[in-house]
Amino acid sequence: MTFRVLENSVRGAWWRGAALVLLLSVFASPAPGAGAKVPNRRVLLIGIDGCRFDAIERANTPHLDQLMASGCYDTDTQILGTRYTGNNTISGPGWSSILTGVWADKHGVNDNEFTGKNYREYPHFFSRLKTVYPQAFTASIVTWFPIQQHIVSAADEGRAVPAIGEDKSVAYAKADAIAAKETTRLLQEKDPTAVFFYIGQVDETGHKVGFHPSVTEYVEAIERADGHVGEVLAALRSRPNVAAEDWLVLVTSDHGGKGTGHGDGHKEPEILNSFMIVSGPAAQHGKLDEVTYLVDVPVTALTHLGVALDPAWKLDGRPVGLKHR
Repeated sequence: MTFRVLENSVRGAWWRGAALVLLLSVFASPAPGAGAKVPNRRVLLIGIDGCRFDAIERANTPHLDQLMASGCYDTDTQILGTRYTGNNTISGPGWSSILTGVWADKHGVNDNEFTGKNYREYPHFFSRLKTVYPQAFTASIVTWFPIQQHIVSAADEGRAVPAIGEDKSVAYAKADAIAAKETTRLLQEKDPTAVFFYIGQVDETGHKVGFHPSVTEYVEAIERADGHVGEVLAALRSRPNVAAEDWLVLVTSDHGGKGTGHGDGHKEPEILNSFMIVSGPAAQHGKLDEVTYLVDVPVTALTHLGVALDPAWKLDGRPVGLKHR
């Protein structure tokens, strides 16, 4: 599928110093909640499209392994809920659930056409964060264009890096490398509260040669993705004030795969399988015993960031893997 290129970078205002804050308070009326101080808690959410956990186990993934060792994880995160399972087992509904915290009967996305999307009522978790901390800096760097086109909102910096070329697995590998560098730059130059970094080549490689740990090319794509995870983590850990920042790193996927596809996989465990890693000082340790779902990912992020969950938001997820919820 070919998408036109979109790059939308919105630079949010970032004021420093008590004197400037005081000056602004004199000449401007503060927005609702603007007085809330942005906490030192931070979130990096990494999404690896179409990534099976059993293939991660086969691959050489030192960076994902390290995240699991310094946190907790579930090897069988469910991509469908128990209340509603009508959406297709593909990326549109998957990433919508991961980024909004509700299932498809609420966010309205049942396929990759995004017909019926209802992000106004159930927005990206960045929007929930901004209702409490309007000055929080948020950023989304992706290589699958529809995420930027449809799902992302309240991002101070948002970019979709185009994957150009007939061989989509190669095109996405190149785009992912650029996206990793952009995310690294952002972590080095900005002061983000929440960052979403998406990797697309694993899914495209699965579509080309097969979603299975026995498929060498698929495993190699996961290893390249792990390398990008390492680049971004290195940038995070080299931040000047990282010792004073409480970072939580979340990693997940929107679905698994079987053969060279994952559509209509409602009865296929290989397709219904995702995973969730929760890593950092605030995370529990070891394999999670509780059942986890895609919608738990943004709710865990918001909870770590100190955002009280408003019942009016009607979120389907719950915080998981945190020492204190």
